[in-house]
Amino acid sequence: MKVRLEPSGLDFETDAATTLLKAAEEAGIELPSSCRNGTCRTCICHRLSGETRHTIEWPGLSAEEKAEGWILPCVAVALEDLTLDVPGARALFAD
Repeated sequence: MKVRLEPSGLDFETDAATTLLKAAEEAGIELPSSCRNGTCRTCICHRLSGETRHTIEWPGLSAEEKAEGWILPCVAVALEDLTLDVPGARALFAD
């Protein structure tokens, strides 16, 4: 599955078993992060399109935030191609 990051235009590939944060890192893309367990909310971003699933039952999001499309990439996996709004995303290596 392909994940596109806006507004940077960066993208990476992932699968349904790898968290979005880990897949981005493996592709050389840094996303904001800290705790990596779904509680601190440092990585919170908005899902613009596609479907995700959180790997823990109660990630640090309210029901309203989930309904509005907010996700925590440190504990979320893609179920299909995604577009995410992640203003802090950056490539770790130049092309």
